[in-house]
Amino acid sequence: MNNNYLLTTILFTLFAMPLCAGNSAVQDAPNNPDEMVAYLFTYFNSNDPKDEQICYAISDDGYNFTPLNNGDPVISSDTIAFTQCVRDPHILRGEDGKTFYMVATDMKSSLGWSSNRGMVLLKSNDLIHWQHSVINFPTRYTKTWKNVIRVWAPETIYDHKVGKYMVFYSLRTSDPGSFDKIYYQYANEDFTDLEGEPKWLFDAGNATIDGDIVYNEADQLYHLFYKQESGRGIYQAVAKNLTDKWQMLDGHVEQTKEAVEGVGVCKTIDGKSWIIMYDCYGNGHYQFCKSEDLKTFKFVQNTETKGKFTPRHGTIIPITYAEKERLLKEFPNYNQPILTGFHADPEVLYSNKTKKYYIYSTTDGTPGWGGHDFSVFSSEDLVNWKDEGKMLDVKGDQVKWATGNAWAPCIIERKEKNGYKYYFYFSAHNPQSNRKEIGVAVSDNPTGPFVATDAPIVTDADRPNSVRGGQAIDVDVFQDPKSGKYYLYWGNGFMAGAELNNDLLSIKKETTKNLTPQGGSLQTWAYREAPYVFYRKGIYYFLWSVDDTGSPNYHVCYGTSTSPLGEIKIDEQNYRVIEQVPEDQIYGTAHNSILQVPGKDEWYIVYHRINRNYINHEPGIHRETCIDKMTFDKQGKIVPVKPSLNFSR
Repeated sequence: MNNNYLLTTILFTLFAMPLCAGNSAVQDAPNNPDEMVAYLFTYFNSNDPKDEQICYAISDDGYNFTPLNNGDPVISSDTIAFTQCVRDPHILRGEDGKTFYMVATDMKSSLGWSSNRGMVLLKSNDLIHWQHSVINFPTRYTKTWKNVIRVWAPETIYDHKVGKYMVFYSLRTSDPGSFDKIYYQYANEDFTDLEGEPKWLFDAGNATIDGDIVYNEADQLYHLFYKQESGRGIYQAVAKNLTDKWQMLDGHVEQTKEAVEGVGVCKTIDGKSWIIMYDCYGNGHYQFCKSEDLKTFKFVQNTETKGKFTPRHGTIIPITYAEKERLLKEFPNYNQPILTGFHADPEVLYSNKTKKYYIYSTTDGTPGWGGHDFSVFSSEDLVNWKDEGKMLDVKGDQVKWATGNAWAPCIIERKEKNGYKYYFYFSAHNPQSNRKEIGVAVSDNPTGPFVATDAPIVTDADRPNSVRGGQAIDVDVFQDPKSGKYYLYWGNGFMAGAELNNDLLSIKKETTKNLTPQGGSLQTWAYREAPYVFYRKGIYYFLWSVDDTGSPNYHVCYGTSTSPLGEIKIDEQNYRVIEQVPEDQIYGTAHNSILQVPGKDEWYIVYHRINRNYINHEPGIHRETCIDKMTFDKQGKIVPVKPSLNFSR
């Protein structure tokens, strides 16, 4: 080892946080765990030294990312960098498909923009454990590059012609007339050192930084994207081979007038297009574009920054299902459950009036399910939820006919002549009948105030004639998109359904029907409670909970029908929607609602589970609310949902 070359190689392990919570959806396993299913984003967060560290975020579509590890670093800069800070991480999957290479600027920006002298090389086989090497140019190249003041934004690409990994970067010295140019070197076989000395690769005649190179099979050319300080935009050059003369192309890449840098380009998983991303550093957000041909670029969206997710200059790569699962387990978040406190029987709503999502819940944690009020939470992204407070209390003046046991609500939004109305249905205890009955309250806003009718709209007398026993609880409301009619469903021990009158404040009693699925057992799909109905592509889906809320067998099943009050058919080979995963300490997953993102075939299941600390003590009243993505196969069957430790859209 050269005494003037600062090289340290270590293997470090970042320990996982507790597996009780998280913030990214666990997908159902594909047939091949090595199938590409998601994208990994490596980035740093800000110019503050504490934020100049490598972070991870994950996405299923390549545009909407959720940070891992609660947004905290996954690699500590003080363990890998000469300056104890790093920026501009670039990640590459190796030619063998299982080795990963990462390079980063070794720099503490608080020391000044001309203060860094080197880079960090990292190598991993699992995206978790990394070996690293630090290269400091003035001490590594004491004669030719002792005046280096900038070594910016290194990246790696495999040169098939040479059979080695090329590391390219922007370099500038303190010599008169010097400006930033892109240089390159090849890495040694174990990716711990750079061979030879820096060689010039490209410049645009003025400061040229933040290069990113991809190979486009369509035109069989390498495309170099770079920031040109003169003109302050992102430009492009092409070459047949990496070390050929690069031909500069006309036109800007960025689709904004904002100041930009740190461009990254990634082929989509399906291979049909390219994701182009760049840092709008002046305004504190990332912008994503899409291109079919690397000639024309279409704006997709600006990334919303919030909390600890304020990404700066990074890159993305596709990852496999197995890799995603490993990362989620190693670096979980704490957004699952998504609501704070004990909340059960969640009902989810998207409001066309406010363009927000809402969850209404049974307030849990009270012995004997004795809660008497309902809570509402709002969200703009399904990940971060705001407690909007208690929106209805059945004990007191708000609901004249009830005194307690505020259970299992549902809600629907209807556009009327004077704006939107919200009809909130719930079950509660009626002391006069000493039975659980169903009421309704109405508001002009999804968070209230709600005004309840003076009497319940479904009583014990409204049960179907063929039904014996059970309670009038667990109500669900549904609008048939084909007819426009509204329906109400309810029942414990039975599933009843009826059409609502046009006022949505009463049922057409003559339409009441016993819809209880016939057959099954407590071990399979026997109906217990919590009906939920939705419609997709000509099919009416009926979901319900099996067994008791505190039982290890508590889970969700489903059947289908051709009408809102039709016979429910069960597919004996495919009827489970979601069930507990004890090995992940996930218990009692049931009583759900379903959300379709407006205008998209994108679906989510919102459900409660039993808090793991109470699984052996009062499990039925210590429930918490979670959410996961729900998908369908080509025949329209629900793909069984694996409840997650982490959730992301």
